[in-house]
Amino acid sequence: MVGTRPVITTDHATIPLPRRPLDPSDQVRRWYENELGWPVVPGAPGSPPCLRVGPRFDVLEVPAAAGHAALRHLVPGSPVAVRGDRMRLLIAAGSADEVPGALDWLEWGTLPLDLATLGEGDLMEAPLPSEWGRVMAVRHPLDPGPRAAVRRSGPSGVCAVRPLPLDRVCAVQGAAVWLRPPEPGGEVETSLPTLSAMGGGGGAPDLVRVLDTVATHCHRLRLRRVGTQPTACP
Repeated sequence: MVGTRPVITTDHATIPLPRRPLDPSDQVRRWYENELGWPVVPGAPGSPPCLRVGPRFDVLEVPAAAGHAALRHLVPGSPVAVRGDRMRLLIAAGSADEVPGALDWLEWGTLPLDLATLGEGDLMEAPLPSEWGRVMAVRHPLDPGPRAAVRRSGPSGVCAVRPLPLDRVCAVQGAAVWLRPPEPGGEVETSLPTLSAMGGGGGAPDLVRVLDTVATHCHRLRLRRVGTQPTACP
């Protein structure tokens, strides 16, 4: 006796579509937004997202050698990132505009220092969470325009902008990573260097001490570079 073969019907509407693996940049964005509550701007394809500077913090960018010397002035929870030979110290929101005046007060304002500040309206490449390692390569470097510049007060009191050398901003390979990552769920602002710490109140690090240290080491690095340059023949 020949049996009847059951009819198998396929309802494509009931079959779930395969899940796309989460893009690494999406993972980074979700970590910042969900764990830290920091505003994030999506990056170009193949590049990490960017953090909005200003709402939660400003940034002081210095040579890594100068930044390492300043770490002793920071509390353990003060976030610090590195990218190539540059170090980015997170400072209190609004402090970027105070840096030129503080350098002038410390008598460093007239010297060419290899440091930069990022403040309100600027963007910073989002460093990877330290436990992820270097899982993402930067294919498109960020625009080295006014975002990577030192704000300095001119004779008329108007802030001038001095762009960093192009090779300092764009020629660094790989993504930025956290040397001292921010603590999820914590109030990062209380750990950031600020000028208000000059009065001795609160537990925030003193931004003036940080600036004096990095400026001193930036100047030493510059003198070292000048001293190693060959002398022109008469």
